[in-house]
Amino acid sequence: MSDRTDLTADCGNCFGLCCVALPFAASADFAVDKKAGQPCSNLRTDFRCGIHTRLREEGFQGCTVYDCFGAGQRVSQVTFGGRSWREEPGSAPAMYAAFEVMRQLHELLRYLTEAAAMEPARGLREELRDALEETEALAASDADTLVEVDVAGHRAGVSDLLRRTSELVRAGVRRKRMERRGADLMGAKLKGADLKGANLRGACLIAADLRGADLRMADLIGADFRDADLRGADLTGALFLTQAQLNAARGDAATVPPATLARPSHW
Repeated sequence: MSDRTDLTADCGNCFGLCCVALPFAASADFAVDKKAGQPCSNLRTDFRCGIHTRLREEGFQGCTVYDCFGAGQRVSQVTFGGRSWREEPGSAPAMYAAFEVMRQLHELLRYLTEAAAMEPARGLREELRDALEETEALAASDADTLVEVDVAGHRAGVSDLLRRTSELVRAGVRRKRMERRGADLMGAKLKGADLKGANLRGACLIAADLRGADLRMADLIGADFRDADLRGADLTGALFLTQAQLNAARGDAATVPPATLARPSHW
């Protein structure tokens, strides 16, 4: 994927928006309940997390697998010009609403950037470039315009383009490819499975046993890897896999992540 640091979260330049704008419920992922718009009790006055290095131990595993794709710092420093919701409380509702839209647009920018760099999809490069420019233009809108964006409609068009990109790339796998888009594979026994070039878009792989599985060039956009066992799995060239998805899974030294992603520290 082409280097776009603006699509990577920079918490030091964000007003802790994910820690305030988003709600969460007491569960295996969060230790307590929190309403949307209510600052997390762990958020410090400098907008940093007070338990950042102990999130898993303190029962906030959900925070470790969340990714705003750089939307937080963009809304904080660009859309609202560096004026925080603490300095200007009246701006808080608009800022939170803008963050929710920006996060979705930045996610699409991340996927489109990756797709545009895929050589097998060179025939779609102009369409991908146009989609990137359109999405970037939406993200550059002022706060009032941003919250009126038809994200669902825009996402539908982008999703179709990404699907076509995926099909072109995975066509290089010269064998019958598994088509399990949106499949419920929770807890599935897939140890050592040959999933090379598989379509696992949006699949539920929570707690799935994927030890030693071949996931090379598999389309993993939106797949839920929470607590999935990826020990020894090969994810070389996996399509549209994000760092947050990897962080949600379990792996080991034998797991081969895509070259563009980092090995999670808890593996």
